[in-house]
Amino acid sequence: MRLLVTGATGFIGARLAVLARDAGHEVVATGAINNPAERERSESLARSGIEVVVGSLLAHELPPVVTRGCDGIVHLAAAQHEAHLGDEHFWRVNVEGTTRLLQAAADSGVRRFVYGSTIGIYGGCTGARLDEASPIDPRNVYTHTKLQAEAVVRGCERIPESTVMRIAETYGPGDLRLLKLFRAIKRGRFLMIGTGHNRHALVHVDDVARGLLLGVTRAEAAGETFVLAAGDDLTTHEMVTAIAAAVGRVVPRLRSPFWPFLVAATAGEKLLKPLGLRPPLSRRSLDFFDKSFVLSIDKAATRLGYAPHQRFVASAGSTAHWYEAQGLI
Repeated sequence: MRLLVTGATGFIGARLAVLARDAGHEVVATGAINNPAERERSESLARSGIEVVVGSLLAHELPPVVTRGCDGIVHLAAAQHEAHLGDEHFWRVNVEGTTRLLQAAADSGVRRFVYGSTIGIYGGCTGARLDEASPIDPRNVYTHTKLQAEAVVRGCERIPESTVMRIAETYGPGDLRLLKLFRAIKRGRFLMIGTGHNRHALVHVDDVARGLLLGVTRAEAAGETFVLAAGDDLTTHEMVTAIAAAVGRVVPRLRSPFWPFLVAATAGEKLLKPLGLRPPLSRRSLDFFDKSFVLSIDKAATRLGYAPHQRFVASAGSTAHWYEAQGLI
């Protein structure tokens, strides 16, 4: 099919665009360039023969252009880490941007629309296994706006076959979100904040991309919501242990209670956010040491044939090798 990938300058979007092209789809890619990483991904896609239409979905002229002639869309473009820009930025990009894209898609006759959401909408987990029917508890502006965008997608009657994919923590070559963690462990500067017993549902970027393609190509996905994860989970301590092995270091032993960092993050946000400044530490960044996610992928496996191929303990090394090749660690 002719497939539009939004957020193609992002980590997941860039990988999805390449895998979709390799699977035989005609790929239309669009995304913003706000930093060197996004520029490099755009240039890498261009070198591979995929052109990226650079721009914002909030620009009135862009959605009609990129949706024209498309059979399906995977919508990944989102505001995520720009807390210093204020809540309005998240509502405009995540909700209004999705609404405009849906309207243009409907006008262009697009039938298949996959929305890339997040497991963050479940909030903090007590350890119970979460699935598509589990209670929702968004706790920050990012997850609130992602949940609202889910509702916008489901409520668009002019797109007959829409799907919501709730994506777990994603890693792999090209990821920069975990770079600080790998770098700190490599340099012997990692500090465990809290007990290290909270659980992570990590999923490799290639498995996410394959799941998203199933969502846009399989008829069984229409009108449904799916969790995309790896089907297993590991504690922060187990994750750090795997990274230490991948970068050739001993497991870090430095530890600190959680509460002093929470107090500092809360104070920093209250003081700096009104000034439009990015706090050096945020409550959301502390989620890594506090929140637990144990996820079920039974629905995606049963209905779509989704089968993740990679596990973090076995594949952390490929991510470490990519960082090393880029001179990042």
